[in-house]
Amino acid sequence: MTDTTLSQPSVPLFPIDPLGTDRHGEAALMRDLGPVVRAVLPGGVRMWVVTDYALLAELTADPRVGRDWRTWEALRRGDIPDDWPLLGMIRLNNLMARDGAEHRRLRRPLARTFTRARVEGMGPRIDQIVTMMLDDLPRRAAPDGTVDLRRHYAYPFPMQVICELIGVPEAWWSRFRALLETVIRADTTADQFLAAQQERHDMFQRLFAMRRAEPTDDLTSALLATVDGESEDAFTDEELEDTLWTLIGAGHETSISLIVNATRALLTHPDQLAVVRDGDTAAWSQVIEETLRWDSPVGNFPARFTTEDVTVAGVTIPKGDAILAPWSGVNRDPRQFGETADQFDITRPVKRHMAFGSGPHVCIGPALARLEAMAALPPLFARYPELRLAVDPADLSPVPSIFSNSVTGLPVHLGPEKR
Repeated sequence: MTDTTLSQPSVPLFPIDPLGTDRHGEAALMRDLGPVVRAVLPGGVRMWVVTDYALLAELTADPRVGRDWRTWEALRRGDIPDDWPLLGMIRLNNLMARDGAEHRRLRRPLARTFTRARVEGMGPRIDQIVTMMLDDLPRRAAPDGTVDLRRHYAYPFPMQVICELIGVPEAWWSRFRALLETVIRADTTADQFLAAQQERHDMFQRLFAMRRAEPTDDLTSALLATVDGESEDAFTDEELEDTLWTLIGAGHETSISLIVNATRALLTHPDQLAVVRDGDTAAWSQVIEETLRWDSPVGNFPARFTTEDVTVAGVTIPKGDAILAPWSGVNRDPRQFGETADQFDITRPVKRHMAFGSGPHVCIGPALARLEAMAALPPLFARYPELRLAVDPADLSPVPSIFSNSVTGLPVHLGPEKR
């Protein structure tokens, strides 16, 4: 790989752990190295990392920093191979990878269809799904009596919600999930990545054909109307495919991790769980916001690209270079959240965080993630008041990913039900 920072030898190089073994320890080490470091990703690909909360917030709002991967000089030069597995998170043809007028064009149809009203209108259905899954949890117990909450609750719940919202046939849900895991996992091979990209394209083309022949009340049908219409905001098929792919990924992966991380946080902080039990509904909102800050569902997110030379904390990031956003890392920045930044405290006065990103490309789905977490967490703890971890927290395995910040399983003992 060609390194564009040879003229700045003082900038520390930091090898990112692709398996996310110690996400927060890694973030702390990078903070200790300085406000700007150079991360080394799998395959030797290098990206800048801004470790300071305030500086990253400022950088993501800088008009000289965008999301269009076509401005990435390393990719243009051919330094990044087409089968580099992490490209699946970067080389998209939707609003997440466009800037300026093109970003606004692609965001408008989505803003008109993926509305708060549509999301909140799913409230009764979401509650129904939660009740059904809570009823089913005891039947999911292993021979030793443990239940994996991630596998049997946190994963299927948001996956079902986003797939119903988009209009994905139920028989496809598990396959879409498998394809998404191929994209976010660090142990994906080049061949697996290319095969997954082709398969998801084929599935979306089948879905489009179905919804064109028989539209229903779902996002796919609503957005296809813009593809097939004459509006200046009309999507192409490729833009719609990548938009829905991103919605499915962001619409369930974030919620899975949020539900898992919040449950784990409460079970390992009984003092905080007591505060919630003694509080009202607002206390659960505090749990959700503090989890989003303390253990953000997204670890590191690629990538933004400089369209001009940009200087941050005295370091010049050259035009055309890539920037990795360490969302979970900056959300524990003590310069922003004080000396207790590493502590889980739902009564924390400073609530603002960047779990959903920042700047013009901020996530469009936080309302859905919060709605799902609020629907999933209170009834879980109400139904199973003796819920407890079945293993030592240190034995929980992190998701092997640069992006996803959670654990691969959450084995618990449910205890007796309370109806």
